[in-house]
Amino acid sequence: MGGISPDNVHGLVLALSSSIFIGTSFIVKKKGLKKAGATGTRAGSGGYSYLLEPWWWAGMITMIVGEIANFAAYAYAPAILVTPLGALSIIFSAVLAHFILEEKLHIFGVVGCILCLVGSTTIVLHAPQERNINSVKEVWYLATEPGFLVYAVTVLVLVLILIFRYVPRYGQTHMVIYIGICSLMGSLTVMSVKAVGIALKLTFSGTNQFIYFQTWFFTVVVIIFCLLQVNYLNKALDTFNTAVVSPVYYVMFTTLTILASMIMFKEWDSQNASQIATELCGFVTILSGTFLLHKTKDMGDSEAVGSPEYSTTNLNPNPNSTPAAT
Repeated sequence: MGGISPDNVHGLVLALSSSIFIGTSFIVKKKGLKKAGATGTRAGSGGYSYLLEPWWWAGMITMIVGEIANFAAYAYAPAILVTPLGALSIIFSAVLAHFILEEKLHIFGVVGCILCLVGSTTIVLHAPQERNINSVKEVWYLATEPGFLVYAVTVLVLVLILIFRYVPRYGQTHMVIYIGICSLMGSLTVMSVKAVGIALKLTFSGTNQFIYFQTWFFTVVVIIFCLLQVNYLNKALDTFNTAVVSPVYYVMFTTLTILASMIMFKEWDSQNASQIATELCGFVTILSGTFLLHKTKDMGDSEAVGSPEYSTTNLNPNPNSTPAAT
């Protein structure tokens, strides 16, 4: 990494703090969801009783603090330093889930997590540098070019299909449905967050960016998409094992975000054959890790059959039935 500048040190500390807060939030929110499900309709079945549960709100506040720290980290350090550290939240979440929620992760699941982390880190570390953006209008110009417009429309269509066609049928038995919705929307959210971040940075520097409608448009997109992501992430956490949800969400989110960033900022122009080959190896590693996680997701819970926690950490075999509350 070479000599680390003071700004990079600040970014590193913020990114590490973000990972700890976000990793913890998964566990605290899951604890709140389980408590709410014991007395009302579970989030996985369309209920919203968790909104009255203090533990869930504590988890939400913890996640918000983590996201703010992550947002601030990008203001100090480059994405190539900050983004890989997001993987630490997966490890932190998995360890806490093992000890607090008693969600056992099989040894092959651990290997899957490691493969996911290695693959994601490889892709991020070898991704090209992003261009400097000096105005929110410049981001708007990039976002309205044909290539990114096609990507954005494709993502929105896929999200609508998943929500209205696949969630009712397979949401309770296929984790990728909920996580796919969160990850697809997340890739567009990050692009909007970049725009808002640039606007805030320039505004604090003396050039007010909030006089432009583009800044408010990106702000509204961030708010709406974040609320939708929270809703479906709650469903995923309430229905499936936290130790599996966290890494799969990270992998899909990171992959789609990098793809969206490359399309929007045309970063592939500066890559050579070696970088592209390395990134392909990273994708293969991610796919291998995700496959292992899916194949071994029930092995860690096999000892819990018949225990009170079993119904919250295993898949509901009948998508039309209501999962048993704990």
